[in-house]
Amino acid sequence: MPEADRGGGVIRWTFVIAYYNEADYLPATLAALAGQTVPLRLVLVDNGSTDGSDAIARDFAAPGIQVVTLAEARPGKIHALEAAMGELKTEFCAFGDADTWYPPHYLAEAERAFDADPGVVAVMALGVDASGQKIRRAIYSGIVTRILSKQTHTGGYGQAFRTRALVEAGGFSEKLWPYVLLDHEIMQRVAKLGRVVYPFRFWAKPSPRRSDRRRVRWTLAERFLYHATPFAAKDWYFHRFLGPRLKARGITHLNLRDKPWEARP
Repeated sequence: MPEADRGGGVIRWTFVIAYYNEADYLPATLAALAGQTVPLRLVLVDNGSTDGSDAIARDFAAPGIQVVTLAEARPGKIHALEAAMGELKTEFCAFGDADTWYPPHYLAEAERAFDADPGVVAVMALGVDASGQKIRRAIYSGIVTRILSKQTHTGGYGQAFRTRALVEAGGFSEKLWPYVLLDHEIMQRVAKLGRVVYPFRFWAKPSPRRSDRRRVRWTLAERFLYHATPFAAKDWYFHRFLGPRLKARGITHLNLRDKPWEARP
């Protein structure tokens, strides 16, 4: 049965943020979510923070938002996301990062896309800078994501799902995918169940901190093959090709905890 907010309105959304030592950024992200134009459940999963981020999450409150705070002691984002899977009790769910700004229309825009087409199982946001990058968004929403409709063109900061589709696909699971690029692998499973769309107005502004991504990304050849591999062969690509290569290089989900910018003067 759909949940209702304090005013009696139906809550259709659960928004999940898994965080680790994000005290400097989490307040701004929470403030952005407080400005959403639709009610939501907000699931905040602390993954062993030592900088007071957990206290910020516990103290957060805003009208129209039901806050659920969880703690996952096992290090690694995938474990935190696994913990959140049991809290997905609404029709739609979205996953974001603790250092990303979400415009007020963010969830309403995704909801509009879901309601317009029952066959849509995922609505993906593009990351933009302060300019809004309208040309880039137009190219992606109008051309790239239509030609490569069964591929992922956004990161984990901007993914929204029909909850039933995400659960049916197996959800976030270390057993299914213990490496980085989990935002791409999960989409490969979800896209088997329906359409994935990138609306022009659905965007977010990620933090520019992680400019050095050597410890969390694929090689140029791996990226090229990802785009060149037909969707029917994507299982082979992830589990027979990419997974073993990431394992050999030691690039697991634990690498997402690295914060190389903190070592800079």
